[in-house]
Amino acid sequence: MHKTLIILLALASLTACGDKKARFEIPAPTAATEARLRVSSIEVRDVSLPAYASASEIVVEDAAGALRPVPKAIWADDPARGVTGALARSLEAASTANVAAEPWPLNTEPQARVQVRIDQMSARADGSFYLEGQFAISSASGAVSDSLNRFAISVPMADLAPASVAGATGAALDQLAAKIIATLKG
Repeated sequence: MHKTLIILLALASLTACGDKKARFEIPAPTAATEARLRVSSIEVRDVSLPAYASASEIVVEDAAGALRPVPKAIWADDPARGVTGALARSLEAASTANVAAEPWPLNTEPQARVQVRIDQMSARADGSFYLEGQFAISSASGAVSDSLNRFAISVPMADLAPASVAGATGAALDQLAAKIIATLKG
């Protein structure tokens, strides 16, 4: 029994020493004003990410164009869950609508659903963060017209450090939220 306890404690200490990766969150939204929308509730479906952006490692583009993980830096949350939650928070902060990520938590259906598919999401060697893809808005109630919309967003970064990548990710998602809101206002 005593030997087993010592072995378990040694394994636990080795495991604790081996995980020295810094975790980075997508920062809170920066919306200053709330836009009045034609819908009062929005569900954000799980955001679809490319494989390289779905991994827990934070990746940046090198001079040759290859995406490489930043040593000892990972996302604080599952990337798809983190991006979906950040987008929902940005939409709610910048509009008058109640917004939640799927699954919709209320008994009444949301007036609109937003589905986002990201094709490219990377910190580029030129010092920019690039986000490109498509968002779809649907409404079973007919509160808004269904639509498909392409987006391409570029945000400048001070450097390729993980904190800069996280900050630029949040800024790009804020810009995406503004594009979605503009579509829901129209």
